Amino acid sequence: MRAASAILALLICAGCASNATVIVPPPPPDPHTQMAALEERIFELVQDERHKIDPKAKSLALDSELVGVARERSQDMASKNYFAHASPDGQTSASIIMDKDADFQGLLGENLAAQHYWPKYGIDVEVFAHRFVDTWLGSQSHKDNLAFAAYDRSGVGAAVNGDTVYVTQLFATDLGLPKPAPQARPVTQYSDPRSATASGGKAAPPIAPTGVPVPIPRPQN
Repeated sequence: MRAASAILALLICAGCASNATVIVPPPPPDPHTQMAALEERIFELVQDERHKIDPKAKSLALDSELVGVARERSQDMASKNYFAHASPDGQTSASIIMDKDADFQGLLGENLAAQHYWPKYGIDVEVFAHRFVDTWLGSQSHKDNLAFAAYDRSGVGAAVNGDTVYVTQLFATDLGLPKPAPQARPVTQYSDPRSATASGGKAAPPIAPTGVPVPIPRPQN
């Protein structure tokens, strides 16, 4: 009788289990859509840590030029699957900036970090942001770099591939150097595109004493 009761109980429980609703958790967000939020959070955490380390450290302004270069560097590492301050072809953040902005001067600092993740579980922005910053704080050279008091602007770039998140943070200061004098860039006017193409664009306009290009009046046909 006990055996029969036990079997009956098992059958009843099995029937209950078969009618139970199984809740499947939604898939995690696409990590690519979380990179901007991760960049922002890392910037905030580093800003706070700088002032904890040195209350006299300058506040960092978010610099769009540095953000663009930092994103370019992180994306290059993610797409080519390497982790280094120089790309396989020798490009660095400094060389990229100088190619884009001939007037850039001063001091440029860079911190890199990479963290693996499980695609099944996705990325928790808050957790990963703290991991990246804690990694830098745990290295004296990286800590000294992010805490350097003279830095006054920064940019963070994050990128992701199949299982790794790459982050680049750039810091900059002009060290109080005077801004370079603007360079005159000659502008030649043409009546139509064909005439400009025919001349090869070699003709130069007269330059005023101030070094500012002067427009050339063209006669009306």
